[in-house]
This record gives sequence, structure tokens and C-alpha cells, in this order.
Amino acid sequence: MQITETIVAPEGLDKLSVFTQQLFDFGITAGGRILGAIIVFVVGRFLISIVKRFINRLMEKRKVEISVKTFVQSLVSILLNVLLVVAVIGKLGVETTSFAALLASAGVAIGMALSGNLQNFAGGLVVLLFKPYKVGDFIESQNYSGTVREIQIFHTILTTPDNKVIYIPNGALSSGVVINYSHQVNRRIEWVFGVEYGEDYERVAAVVRGIITNEKRILSDPEPTVALHALAASSVNVVVRVWVKSEDYWDVYFHINKTVYATFNEQGIAFPFPQLTVHQAPN
Repeated sequence: MQITETIVAPEGLDKLSVFTQQLFDFGITAGGRILGAIIVFVVGRFLISIVKRFINRLMEKRKVEISVKTFVQSLVSILLNVLLVVAVIGKLGVETTSFAALLASAGVAIGMALSGNLQNFAGGLVVLLFKPYKVGDFIESQNYSGTVREIQIFHTILTTPDNKVIYIPNGALSSGVVINYSHQVNRRIEWVFGVEYGEDYERVAAVVRGIITNEKRILSDPEPTVALHALAASSVNVVVRVWVKSEDYWDVYFHINKTVYATFNEQGIAFPFPQLTVHQAPN
């Protein structure tokens, strides 16, 4: 007679084996999804760089304005990176349909919270459409002035003469006052020079006209103007108005200031200073 013994494993050992197997399966699945998400991210970043270079070359080939180029580059970069994030999340196992629905429902709240940015985005489109300024122009707006470096989807970036960087919202620029100093080819310069009472005006005017004639960057058309501006409290003011190329404005302005000062001193033309005449009443 043969006796067969059956060894029954403890119940706790069976549960541990099942849990270990489930944990192992989950690790394999999660690891595969994470690895796939990493691959999608790396490949996506590579494809985004290719697409951005292709768009840049296309815009350069078509000679698109630099203002439009910077705006499109900023917009394309944001859209492509958003799509990449959605693809990575989908690869991790999150339902993209539910994610898209969640994103759409959150978009309303986000849109209300970021209504200012939406206004800035619309302002950027208005700037590109009507072109009150472009990259490279020197403008003044919102109590700031500088050279336009970039026009992005939400902001316009200015570089000031002392090399500070200013971000101005496009919404304010599209709806506010913008002074563009670079839009016109020529600009007018105006000086007001004061001389002492008693100086011969015609002599002063002749000296000023000689200085203007010797400055070749001053345009002859429109003709320069030299006139008696005002009889001020302590000086006779002579106004000088000339036209120059926009790029020569400041060089000519400072050069004429220096030349007038030196020439007036050489010619003995006196500059005024504030004076107060006091009359003593008789006793």
C-alpha cells in the first residue's frame, strides 16, 4: 500500500506570490510606458527642431519681415511643445481624449484668468497686420523708448540706448500711442540758441548759417531755417531747424551743439545768463 502526502502551501505565501507577480507585471508595463514616453519626448524634440529650422528657412527664402518671423517662431514653438506634451502624456497611458476634454474645460477658466494675455496675443496680430513698427525701429510708448528687438506673441521686446531690455505687452502697444522715430526717411532737428541782448541778430544768423552749410549731413531740401524765436527774459533766442537722414539725427544734433559753442566763443558772441534788475525806490 502506497501513501501519497500532499503538502499545502500556507495561504499567506500564495498571496505574496500573487502580489509579487502583479508588482512585476506592473513594473514591466510602467517601465515600458516610461521608456516609450522618453523616446517620444526625445524624438519629438528632434522633430520640433527640424520643423522650426524648416519654417525659418522657408521664411528666409520668401524674405518675410523679421517682425513676422519672430512672431511666427514664438507661436510655432509654443504649439509644437504643447502637442509634444500631449503625446508624452498619452504614451504614459493617460487617455488623451479625457485629457483633451479636461484641457478644453479648463481652457475656459484659464482664458478668463489670462484674458490680458489673450488681448496681448490679439494685439500682436494687429501689430503685424497694420505695422505701426517693425524690428529695428526706434519707438516710444508707455513712457518707454528703445529699439524693437523682437515681436513675440504676447510682448514686444525693446532694447534701450543704455542696453536695458523692456517687455511691453502687445495689447498696450496696439491700443495705445506709439511714436515711431524710424518710420520716416528724414527727420527735422530743432535748436534754440540764446544770445545776449545787444548782439547783432543778423551777424548771429550769418554765423549759424555758415555752421549749417559746412555740415554735409544736413539736407538742402527742405531748406534750413534760421529765425528770431523769442525775446526772452534774459536772452534773444534764435531757432534753427534743419532736416537730416533719420540715422544721422543724434550725431548731427550733438555735433552742431559743440560747433555752435566753439564758434560763438571764437566770434565773441556772448551766451546769456539769468539776470535780475532791481530798482531801489526813492525815499
